[in-house]
Amino acid sequence: MRYLAILLLAPWLLILCWGYWAYPKSLPRTSFRRAFDVGAVLLALVAAAQCAVIGFDRVELPTVDGFGRASGAIWQQVLPALYGYGAFTAVLVLAMLLRYLCWGRRR
Repeated sequence: MRYLAILLLAPWLLILCWGYWAYPKSLPRTSFRRAFDVGAVLLALVAAAQCAVIGFDRVELPTVDGFGRASGAIWQQVLPALYGYGAFTAVLVLAMLLRYLCWGRRR
């Protein structure tokens, strides 16, 4: 159950990986840039998984009383998805900025 949120988010993360890999077409495609892109995507995936686990562990489940569990247990899956998505997006945005600074157009 720890990785359910990130597993359900995986198709969207794969679409973001493809978008990062394909954008922009004007930058030179050197072997060093491709290695940088692979490293950035792997780092983003690891950061998403780690933040999802942290989010899963931080959720406080509602107490069980005489009438059963109160609502709110859904946050045990929502918060890891938010943490994982945020970490993934932050790493890819930083990698895009760094990639543009290294291989961007020189005027």
